[in-house]
Amino acid sequence: MPSEKFLKFIEMWEKDFAIAKTIDEKVCVDRDGNPIPWYTYPAIEYLSQFDYSKKNIFEFGCGYSSLFWANRALSVTSIEDNPAWFEKWQQEFNHPHLDIRWRDEGEIYENAIFEDNKKYDVIVIDGKRRTQCAETALQQLADGGMIILDDSDRVNTSKEYQSAIALLKKANLIQVDFYGFCPMNVYTKATSLFLSRNFNFASKFDVQPVNGLGNLWSLSRKDRKALYKSLK
Repeated sequence: MPSEKFLKFIEMWEKDFAIAKTIDEKVCVDRDGNPIPWYTYPAIEYLSQFDYSKKNIFEFGCGYSSLFWANRALSVTSIEDNPAWFEKWQQEFNHPHLDIRWRDEGEIYENAIFEDNKKYDVIVIDGKRRTQCAETALQQLADGGMIILDDSDRVNTSKEYQSAIALLKKANLIQVDFYGFCPMNVYTKATSLFLSRNFNFASKFDVQPVNGLGNLWSLSRKDRKALYKSLK
């Protein structure tokens, strides 16, 4: 029989992370139904701390992450290469800060980042042609910004990821890897952030880090004691 502590652990994953809902319904949402990226949970919690209200975001790859960023940022431009998914997101994602574009003709895809002739504070590489996207992302990254490479654990078997990561590291960016579980999956993966050397995004909170989901110190002293007592 599973111990009470183990059952409490499962309850946390179901309640705080809504993991059963994301897997069974194939949606990237948090416990309140808000859209979240298909990144690892540690990466999501780290990224959620910052104020993006004056930041411009660019995504190679559209999805629930697009709404996650649109709810936080000044502007979000997302590139989608699949016509069916493009139509789906166009219909479902109606947000004033979000511009979804379909681009799928070789170099047109990675060069879409040049279309508005501006720099981006956050650039997400989570679509096709990741090496080429890394090359153009470096040219359009704003001073002090960051590049997010999802599924970066594929570097172990993929030459494409090896090449993309090598380019980003050669550009003197700081690589920070967030391993762990993510929405919709029953296995772990990695989301990597490549931070500019002068990265200094403002936090939304008075302290950093803030308490994450299921964190003991997010509870009051009284509730912590009650929890300790219940698990003895």
